[in-house]
Amino acid sequence: MLLAKGMINKRLLIKNLLAHNDENSFYDKKRKLNIGEKEGKAKLLKHICALANSNPKNNSYIVIGVEDEDNQIIGVDFFDDSKIQNLVNAYLSNPPIVSYENIPFPHLPSEKVVGLVTIRPQGGQLCSLRKNIWKYYGGSVFFRDGSISMPKVFDIEIKDVNSEIVESIESHAQNNIELTLDGVFDFMNSRKDYSPAYKVFKEYFVVCWAAKEKRQNGEVYYSRVDIELINEQVKLFYSELDEVTIELSEEHFKIVEYVQLGLQDTYNYYPLEEVVITFKDNVSYDIESKLLFDPPQFNRKTLHHLYNSNNAIVEKLRNKIPLSKNEEKDIINLPATYLICYFNDFSEAKEKLEEVKPYLKNYNDNVYSLYKESMRILRKVRYN
Repeated sequence: MLLAKGMINKRLLIKNLLAHNDENSFYDKKRKLNIGEKEGKAKLLKHICALANSNPKNNSYIVIGVEDEDNQIIGVDFFDDSKIQNLVNAYLSNPPIVSYENIPFPHLPSEKVVGLVTIRPQGGQLCSLRKNIWKYYGGSVFFRDGSISMPKVFDIEIKDVNSEIVESIESHAQNNIELTLDGVFDFMNSRKDYSPAYKVFKEYFVVCWAAKEKRQNGEVYYSRVDIELINEQVKLFYSELDEVTIELSEEHFKIVEYVQLGLQDTYNYYPLEEVVITFKDNVSYDIESKLLFDPPQFNRKTLHHLYNSNNAIVEKLRNKIPLSKNEEKDIINLPATYLICYFNDFSEAKEKLEEVKPYLKNYNDNVYSLYKESMRILRKVRYN
């Protein structure tokens, strides 16, 4: 991602979008997204396609984590982009440039944000569905008709009707010193529990972060990591569970994320992804991410045994049969075990992971949060 001068404060942008009547042909709002399933993916692609076609010369937006009726900001879980552009490129012809950002709001809990999808068309050509997905056919073209994404199957002239209004909304969301200082104080006050710090890059960019430090074998790792680019009110990284290393220079902020994986209480750290934010002299920055993950391989006989045990637990949950004491211990490792099985060529383990979601959600918050972490790793690895 490369940003030009005149930086937009994304929190203010979201407020301006929500204040602008209701959903219309340049923005949409959603309570939540679910791109882990075919239907959720298909609906997101439909909305991106429709917004790109209805706005050939300006940005359009999808705001996620907002109640439809009264615009109440309820937030969603932090979602790392996980190469959403790869999904768009795979399914759409003449795909727009799409970014997903996590925007914190002071009244939300630290793990909740508002998702902001920005859609920027390229070249003014009609965007269409490249292949079938869910109930939408390859070749379908979508447009915004008021707040509804409608399929169109005939030639149509693309009209630019929103550029002026979107330009006005964006210009009223420009960042300033007051917003930046407010953002720094907000962050430092809300994260007092984990030694908050800040650094100014290139005399302009302010990055705040907070984390719990842990030393192991001479290395410093951080957990409960929260990193924000204050100028734009964008949460760059958030993780309750994973451990990261952080490295700073005058121009770079580098994060290497590790995941803890293993079987039967024997775990190791594996590097998952490296993210480098490079700040430039022309008041812009790049974010580059590189997948480092090399899945650990385990004994297949052991995996078969654990896979079958997992399936037995899922069957009990489905039929509302109480778990034994041992199964209550095993369910904590169930999401990570399915994940490891998938990485060791148990192809059906992915479907099992998706299938178990409602049962773990009802079981307890701790197990469900471990499930979401496993799905996040899976999503990251698959889209790369």
